[in-house]
Amino acid sequence: MTQPFVIGSRGSKLARWQSERVAALLQSLHGPAIDVQIRIFTTRGDVILDKPLPEIGGKGLFTAELEEALNAGEIAVAVHSLKDLPTEQPDGLALLALPQRADARDALLVRADHLAAQAERIAEHPEGFDPRDPLSAVPEGAVVGTSSLRRQAQFLRLRPDVDVRSIRGNVDTRLRKMDEGEYDAILLACAGLDRMGLGDRIHRRLDSPWLGAAGQGCMAVQGRADDEATAMLLHPLEHRPTRLEVEAERGVLAALGGGCSLPLGVSGRVSGDRLSLDAILLSTDGTSVVSAKRVGEATRTGAARLARTLCRDLHDRGAQALLSAIQ
Repeated sequence: MTQPFVIGSRGSKLARWQSERVAALLQSLHGPAIDVQIRIFTTRGDVILDKPLPEIGGKGLFTAELEEALNAGEIAVAVHSLKDLPTEQPDGLALLALPQRADARDALLVRADHLAAQAERIAEHPEGFDPRDPLSAVPEGAVVGTSSLRRQAQFLRLRPDVDVRSIRGNVDTRLRKMDEGEYDAILLACAGLDRMGLGDRIHRRLDSPWLGAAGQGCMAVQGRADDEATAMLLHPLEHRPTRLEVEAERGVLAALGGGCSLPLGVSGRVSGDRLSLDAILLSTDGTSVVSAKRVGEATRTGAARLARTLCRDLHDRGAQALLSAIQ
């Protein structure tokens, strides 16, 4: 290639890690035939840090500036966390590659003094400890930080006694706020912590019935839909099971008419030629819940059909009343 292959990225540590990962994969695949460079962008979501995400609103909060650069031909691709991308791609753009996703679960992080107190309680009264309770280290009335209505709703469903408050900023900032006592616990994505070498800070990885966001744990390489040369370069990065899982998850989100702030947990899982899909929609206070599970064919047509069918199940169980209340 005579021109540099420029990747657009946000400036956070996690965003840079993801872009550098894609750059390294491309360099290893194509060697000296490609000169990969990274250009950093600041998005609106990076600038407005004093408001909860649902209050800021609008599509493309963390993506619009990169997409403008793509359309202008200033960069070849943009690398995103897929869960930050709206379910509909802007005209002329496409998701050219979805590499294999990482851990799609949410992570519970608890302040060190609370973990020490729990260890003492277990040592004194081991019979009173339930190892199945993922939130047992969080004290009664604790202040829990998250920027996600989905995480808030699921936490309050299990622990209505806590005080969930908004927390913004990059991962290091959020960890510092917890360590300094502003929060007793915080919720983050396992994938981001693992990618930044902070997996040891995770107290519990939250499993079903707790569900992650649509596309969580997946990097997305976005480019121009008509750029066949770039699509060919990226093709080896594509991971078909990940594509099927996240298309089903995002199909549910799209069918419900919600953006990334909707309190919806959803999880797709490919096993052989089958694709399972679980979803849970909650009121923001966690007191009202509808859920559904379906299994279908592990094909792109099957993923789309599965998402539509599961959404009908949710509506049959009262999803519209929840959606109206949330809106």
